[in-house]
Amino acid sequence: MHSPDPNSDKSNWHTPAPAARLAIADRPPLTVQVVGNEIKRLRKLQGWTLEQLAAASGVSAGLLSQIERGQGNPSFNTLVQVAHALGIPVARLVAGEQMTSPVLRKENRRRLNLPNDELIVAELLTTRPDSALEVIRIETEPGYSTEETPFAHESEEFGIVLEGTHAVNVGGAHYVLQAGDSISYDSTIPHWYENPGEVTSVTLWVVTPPSF
Repeated sequence: MHSPDPNSDKSNWHTPAPAARLAIADRPPLTVQVVGNEIKRLRKLQGWTLEQLAAASGVSAGLLSQIERGQGNPSFNTLVQVAHALGIPVARLVAGEQMTSPVLRKENRRRLNLPNDELIVAELLTTRPDSALEVIRIETEPGYSTEETPFAHESEEFGIVLEGTHAVNVGGAHYVLQAGDSISYDSTIPHWYENPGEVTSVTLWVVTPPSF
């Protein structure tokens, strides 16, 4: 569930420091530093220059250099492009230390920062970033839509609606799903999502191989 946009970097990757905390505003957020270090490590492991990673991901070498230095505010879409160019799921960039327990407590779920963040809550439910599949729980508010930025990636997806109404458009075919309905499809086909209902939609998604 991602959409390439090499020139767009507008989604909220971290929350800006409030005015009362300007004393630390110049220090890059730790999450960005960790992500940048991991991208740099994986890039060098591949033997790639910044220019080669830029060509493979569609993200400019200048922006990549900023991210590797822990600077800027990289969007989720940007991280998707970089991660997929490196052949890894996005979760590996942001997971930090790999969890050893097979149990993931509700309060420890990792939230994915997606476009239209004010209308969606997406949480990763699987514990291992190197797993063969990933499970994501998504809540969307009425009016949420990714029609303008359809997704396409090398995976298969299965989704089931737990609450509310959720619509999925796959290759131009539009499917409106109610609670209890499920859908599965080849993720290489351009697809997008929306909540056309009047209440919050809750869905569960299984993606293999991991894409987020």
